[in-house]
Amino acid sequence: MSPAQPSSLFDHAVEVLKENDRGTYTVPTKGLYPFQWNWDSCFTALGQAYFDEDRAWTEMETLFEHQWPDGMVPHIVFHVNDDGYFPGPDVWNTGRPTPTSGITQPPIAGFALRKLFERSTHRALADRRALALLPKIDKWFEWFYAARDPQGEGLVALLHPWEAGRDNSIDWDEAFERVPTEGIAPYSRRDTQHADPAHRPTKAQYDRYLWLVEHFRSLGWDNSKLHDASPFQLVDAGFNAVLIRGCKDLAAVAEALGDTETAARNRARAAKGAAALERLWSAEHGQYLCLDRRTGQLVASASIGGLIPVFAAIPAERAAAIARTIMRQAERLRYVVASQDPADSRFDAKRYWRGPVWLVCNYLIVDGLLAAGERETAELIIRSSLELIEQSGFAEYYDPVTGEPCGGGRFTWTAAMVLEFLAIKARN
Repeated sequence: MSPAQPSSLFDHAVEVLKENDRGTYTVPTKGLYPFQWNWDSCFTALGQAYFDEDRAWTEMETLFEHQWPDGMVPHIVFHVNDDGYFPGPDVWNTGRPTPTSGITQPPIAGFALRKLFERSTHRALADRRALALLPKIDKWFEWFYAARDPQGEGLVALLHPWEAGRDNSIDWDEAFERVPTEGIAPYSRRDTQHADPAHRPTKAQYDRYLWLVEHFRSLGWDNSKLHDASPFQLVDAGFNAVLIRGCKDLAAVAEALGDTETAARNRARAAKGAAALERLWSAEHGQYLCLDRRTGQLVASASIGGLIPVFAAIPAERAAAIARTIMRQAERLRYVVASQDPADSRFDAKRYWRGPVWLVCNYLIVDGLLAAGERETAELIIRSSLELIEQSGFAEYYDPVTGEPCGGGRFTWTAAMVLEFLAIKARN
């Protein structure tokens, strides 16, 4: 099934996806990211389903083959040796049969499972593959609330910025000051050999990333200890929204497969999470904010993480406010959605998650806005996203002012999102 859109763009996106395919998993891009990343793979599967449904299922199955016994799904699986990336498996030292990292990433898997399941043109195949993945994703979601919400509040905390996928977001700045830098082992970064250092996190941030990794490693990667032992405990609205939506989507698939117990369990998780998410709303900012669990205070940073909750079927008035926030930002930018409010003095148009546009976030926001009836804003984001591709190719991310491509090139999840946007346009 292919979107009825210009074949050249569709074909180019498929070419990028195939170029980064390693048989049973896909790398985000050559050089910069030579392994399998968690949420990248789930977005990738959405794109692969347009031209190879079996391969799309395999992408997610490969990821979940490396789920930890306690239920966690790691953010990186090191299928091969490659010293072009740091920190590699020797730094993580998690002791897994196939080396993995020791932290997780946004749980897109619940949403992706439902998309693959409902779009499938091979019913028996989809039923069989979904039935096998269902308990694994359910166990991951159970792990989140056990290991990252120990007080049962309904919201889970991140213990490392890499878990959010938004590594150097302004959201983390204040809390990151609590993370020491003393005593970390000497290291040599590899990312700045593949991408412009001005587009990447700073050395001071990297020192703290590594201190957290070494600290957790010293605790044996015991997830029963890591939450309380971490000086960095951030409740990210966008991350929680992805989890809430994932629980709802998992429940829908479970119901369709006749597993009423799993369906009921995940509906309850979603309902509790959605109610708790309202603690993070800021009328002043017209979006959700992060909560620093260590201080109990909301973080005054209007990032894209606070716009992504529209993905979780939030109240209509919240969705409308988020749409207005995006339209207001669009008055200052050529392209949307920026990863940080351009009115913020800390906004940096080219530095990773402190300003640039990322098509995967645009996609999550578009999905939520369309469901909420905020069509004008959704169409603006789709148009902006495709214009970026036409101007600058399949980059990792983009300068929202100039459209300049930043980070890695010929990027897998960017290509996958192009296929999704073309499909949405074709449907509407």
